[in-house]
Amino acid sequence: MTTDDDRTLWSRATEGDGYAFGELFDRHARAVYNHCFRLTASWAEAEDQLQATFLVAWRKRDRVVLERDSALPWLLAVATNVVRSHQRTLLRRLRLVRRVPAENPVPDHADHVAERVDDQRRMGELLKAVERLPRNQREALALCVWSDVSYADAAAVLGIAESSVRARVSKARARLGREYHEVVVPNRTVEESR
Repeated sequence: MTTDDDRTLWSRATEGDGYAFGELFDRHARAVYNHCFRLTASWAEAEDQLQATFLVAWRKRDRVVLERDSALPWLLAVATNVVRSHQRTLLRRLRLVRRVPAENPVPDHADHVAERVDDQRRMGELLKAVERLPRNQREALALCVWSDVSYADAAAVLGIAESSVRARVSKARARLGREYHEVVVPNRTVEESR
């Protein structure tokens, strides 16, 4: 791995340097993966959306100029859009097959699988509570709280003032605190589960 900053790597990638793009992937894949999991509450879907996010980034590399030192805020915004698009597609498909009965899942008693299922259940419950938040609060929460993006970087990505990002995060936390009995971030971190 190089010590080049994201802007340098991105510049090299726009010229077709696959190794530079690979460095960006290695540097930010875990954060993007965790972000996708928090938006989907599914490990498998998060893996798919991680791949789709970096595919979009590769395709758009020559049209995007990084305005910040880190590519992560932009990649997280791309991931959010990829997940939303995928979810819209799924909803259309689900409407078509709604009459087909769902299969009963076969339980797997392995400890690791049980932990992952529990993580998904808890994340699903949290996601339901988060989905009741206004969209602008969800976006600010996902960037700043879940993905540890600075308020300044989130403000740049969202195109709003930093104080607005702080206010949105504060409102989201307060509302979730009233509606959801657990902490905004589950006890086990996503990175520990991967």
